[in-house]
Amino acid sequence: MKKAFLTVAAITAATGLNIVSANAAELTGNAGLVSNYVFRGADASNGKAAAQGGLDLNAGMFYAGTWLSSVQVAKTVEVLDPIGNTVDVTETEDSGVEVDLYAGFGDKVGDFNWGVGATYYGYTDNVIDPFIEANLSAGWKWLSISINPGKFLNNERDNNIKLDQEYVYYEATAEVKGFYGTAGYWDWDQIKGAPDRSIKSAGYFELGYGDTLTVNNIDLFDYKISYVYADRDLIANDQSQNTLIFGITKNFSIPVSYTHLRAHETRHD
Repeated sequence: MKKAFLTVAAITAATGLNIVSANAAELTGNAGLVSNYVFRGADASNGKAAAQGGLDLNAGMFYAGTWLSSVQVAKTVEVLDPIGNTVDVTETEDSGVEVDLYAGFGDKVGDFNWGVGATYYGYTDNVIDPFIEANLSAGWKWLSISINPGKFLNNERDNNIKLDQEYVYYEATAEVKGFYGTAGYWDWDQIKGAPDRSIKSAGYFELGYGDTLTVNNIDLFDYKISYVYADRDLIANDQSQNTLIFGITKNFSIPVSYTHLRAHETRHD
């Protein structure tokens, strides 16, 4: 699967560069803050606020971008006494930054839309193992669905066997007049080389409302409030998890010189 991902990424990048050079490009940015960063049902900021932001480039059907968020992950650590016996288990908190890179193609035809792309999820200080996935989506009016097969790039080894894990993430979202509902499901494959360390498949759902705060015909920022319910198998806990999230985002346009983009084209006279 890794070779397939790399092939898709290479084709996407090469084709995207040609499309950008042949179409007027639009560059936008965003910056925001959420009371708690929950990624597909899983808490990625350990119940704390997270700063987020990104850049997006659109040119015709091609899109590419990057998105960042602060992350905090609680991890358990075995505490040993002076002679090496385990006497307690405590929790530590690792902090870092999630860095996403994505690109692909998408378009809208009447009431229908579609998208094909790939995303790389990276994390500073190895807070979370990086992973890559393909992104396939389709939508009609207020309904959208996506299928996202992915693979964790885990460097951990057990008995000299590299532990990799593949998954498919499914998502369906319905949105009407700012109100939305999302259902997501993680379908995990067993970790190769370690059959006793598999992770159960699990899901979550999210309900929310979002809009833009406007004063005197000036858009100040976007805001969203959402409720997330996560299955206990998803968060590796004995109980399910309920989270209420508040978030604000400011979107802005960045001027792009089309002449500057074309100056970087390779010429063959």
